[in-house]
Amino acid sequence: MQYALRRWNSYLRLLAVSCLMLIVNGCAPQTSEEDEPVVTEPPNVLFIAVDDLNDWVGYTGTHPDTRTPHIDALAGRGTVFTQAFSQFPLCGPSRASLFSGLLPGTLGLLQQPKPDSLVVEAAEKHNTALLHSYFAQHGYKTMAVGKLLHRHLPEGSVDMSGDRGDWDTMPDGKEVNYFSEDTLTDWAVYPAPEQEMSDATAAAWAVERLQEEHDRPFMLMVGFLRPHVPWYVPQRYFDAIGNSELVTPPPYKKDDLDDVPNYAIGLNFVNHMPRTEWAKETGVYQDIIHSYLASVNFADYYVGQVLDALESSPYAENTIIVLFSDHGYFIGEKNTFQKHALWERANKVPLIIAGPNLPQGESRAQTVGLIDIYPTLLDLANLPANPVNQGHSLVPLLGDADASWDYPAITQYRRTGDDDVVRFGQAIQSGPWRYSLYADGSEELYNHEDDPNEWTNLAAAPESAMQHRELMDSLKNQLPADFFELMDDEQEDQ
Repeated sequence: MQYALRRWNSYLRLLAVSCLMLIVNGCAPQTSEEDEPVVTEPPNVLFIAVDDLNDWVGYTGTHPDTRTPHIDALAGRGTVFTQAFSQFPLCGPSRASLFSGLLPGTLGLLQQPKPDSLVVEAAEKHNTALLHSYFAQHGYKTMAVGKLLHRHLPEGSVDMSGDRGDWDTMPDGKEVNYFSEDTLTDWAVYPAPEQEMSDATAAAWAVERLQEEHDRPFMLMVGFLRPHVPWYVPQRYFDAIGNSELVTPPPYKKDDLDDVPNYAIGLNFVNHMPRTEWAKETGVYQDIIHSYLASVNFADYYVGQVLDALESSPYAENTIIVLFSDHGYFIGEKNTFQKHALWERANKVPLIIAGPNLPQGESRAQTVGLIDIYPTLLDLANLPANPVNQGHSLVPLLGDADASWDYPAITQYRRTGDDDVVRFGQAIQSGPWRYSLYADGSEELYNHEDDPNEWTNLAAAPESAMQHRELMDSLKNQLPADFFELMDDEQEDQ
C-alpha cells in the first residue's frame, strides 16, 4: 500500500511539473491559423548575485529600517523562498557549490578557490560543467559582469565579460573606523564619484547588454559587491535609512554563547572581526548597523537599474530572473559582525525566482538551498537535467505551494582558526530545526519556531538532549558521513 501511494505521489508530482513547464514555455505546442506549429523561444535567464546580503530585505519583514524597494518589487512579481540557505558561510566555497551543483565537501573546495579556474577543475573531476557552461553547451549566449565566483568567472568561459571591479576602498587606501590588516571591515561615507564605483559600472554594463539585440537565448549574470565590506557608500544611501541613532539593533543576548560547545566557538568565531560588546562600549554599534543598511540600500538601487532595463527591453516577456545572496551575515547577533559560522544568521539568504507565467507575489516556506538553483534553472529553461547535481529542482514548489518536499538544506564549514587548528562542522536545516555536528562530536540543536534567535541550544542540557535524541539522530543521519574524512585526509597531507 505504501509503495502504491509513493508511486501515485510521484505521478502527481511529475504531472504538476509537466503542467508548469508547459506554462513556462508558452503552453507549447501552439498552432497558427494555418495549423502549423509555432516554435516557442527558449527563455532567457537573468542571474543576479548580491554579496553578503542577509535577510534584511523589505519583503521578509525581518528588519524595520531596511529599504529595498526594487528587490521588494521583484518579490511582488515572483516567488520568494523564505527558508533558503547557503551551503557554506563564505563567498568562494558557497558560489563554487552553487555553480557546480555539488556540496562543498563533494566538490572538495572548502577554502576560497583562487583562481576561479580551480572550480572548473574540481567540477571536471566529477564529470560536470559549471552552470553557465552547461547553458552554453545547450546553445545559450553567456554574459557576465561583477563578482560571481570568488573573483568573477574563469577567463574565456563566457561569450562576453565585463570583468569585476575592486572593493571601492577609500581613495587614500586608509581605514576610517576599524583598523585591521586581516579584514576589509570598515564603515564610512564614500567620497569618490558614485558612477565610478564597481557596482555602478557593473549595472551599466548589464543595462547595455539588455539594450542590445541577441541572436539566441542568453544567460546574463550580474554580481554586485555590496553589502560586502567595506561598508562605504555615498551619503544619499545613509540618508535613505535615516538617523543612525534611531536604527533598530537586532536581537542580542549577552550570555547567548554560554551553552555553545567550545569547539563550535573555535570554528564559528573569527577573532579579528568586530565584537558587539566592543562596538557598544566604543559607541559605534549604531553606526555599523546604519552602514550595513545603507550598503543594502545601495545594492538594491543598482539591482533596480538592471531590472528596469530588462522591463523596458524586448526580453521582458521571456526572461527568467533569479536573485539570491551567497550567504547571510551577523550584524551584532551572537556578539559578532561576520559570516563564517554554521548558525542560521550566517546562512539564511534571500531567494527570488520570477519569470513569464510563473507565480507572482507568492512565497514558499519549504527548506531549500542555493544548491537547488542549478537544477531549477535547467528545469525552467527546459534543458536536460544534469544527473551530477546534488540539489533538486524547485519547479514542483513553484507549481504547488503545498507540494511535498523532503529535502533538507545542508551547510558545511571548515576553517583554520587563529590558533592554527583546523576545525570542521556541518549543519542541517529541516523545517524549523537546525542541527549542527562538529568534528569532535559536539552538537547544537535549535527550534526556530520557539527560538528564532538560536539562544537555547537544546543539545546542551542533558535532560533536553535526551528528550531530543531521536530527532538529533535522525538529522545526523542525513548529513554526509564522509565529510569529516576530509579533515583526516587534510591532516595526513600536512
